[in-house]
Parts: sequence; C-alpha cells; structure tokens
Amino acid sequence: MDDIAKDPTKDETKSIVVERLIPHGADKVWRALTFPHLVAEWLMENDFAPVEGHRFTFRAKPVPGWSGVTNCVVLRVEPPRLLAYSWGDGSESDSGLKTVVTWSLTPEGDATRVRMEQSGFRPQDEPGYKGMGSGWPRILERLEQVAAGQD
Repeated sequence: MDDIAKDPTKDETKSIVVERLIPHGADKVWRALTFPHLVAEWLMENDFAPVEGHRFTFRAKPVPGWSGVTNCVVLRVEPPRLLAYSWGDGSESDSGLKTVVTWSLTPEGDATRVRMEQSGFRPQDEPGYKGMGSGWPRILERLEQVAAGQD
C-alpha cells in the first residue's frame, strides 16, 4: 500500500509572538527598527539595510552552541508597517536554526502596536525557542526606549 502514515510531528514548527503598545508614532518605531546604529542599541551590532534581498548579519559575543553571528536576508519591507527577515541560515548554531522574524506596526492613536513574530522553530530548536522566547519581551522594551529617543 502506498499510503504511508505521515508523522504529524515531523513538520511541526512553533512561533514566538510578542506584542507591545509603544507610546510613540509608527515613524519613530520604524526608524528604530531600520537604522543600523539604532538596531545596535536595542538588539545587536549589524549591517542591516531595509532593502528586500539585502544580506546582513547580526553580531554578538559567541556562546556555546552559537557562533555569535546570525546570517539574515531582508524578505519584505513595507514602511512603516511591515518588516520581515530570515534569522539564521543554519550554519551559525549547533541546531541549524533557521527562522523568520516579522515586525508588524499598527497605529493606535498616538501609539503604535508592535507585533514581533519569530516563526519556524523545529523540535530540535527547543533550546533556542525557550531562550529567545524569554528574551524578546526585554528586547521590545529596549526597542521602546530607543524609539523614545527619536525626536
């Protein structure tokens, strides 16, 4: 028989979703998300450019299981509402982590609802999923602080 039962866990992936209402306009938040020197203040050193197809890296101190470099590609840019980039090409970590980070900005009065989703965590990425899941809320707090300085 050709109908082989598919293992339902084989293709399952998880996402981290963090939302935060930031008391600043979308333009300020967009600058904090897309200007490399500002991104370095709330996330990591980088050579980011908000251009679809641009290859860039995030750089930090290496830790066991991670080289300290994250290879990324800008996937979508729709100023000032949507930014998406790949996070990792599988070569930087022991697990071969490859995910996608998507930032969505929605104006709410004088504030902006920021939604960050990091999708594509496989079962073998569980340590990264747990670590990044606890880290993203603090990172969005720092993003808010950097956006506040964009007067």
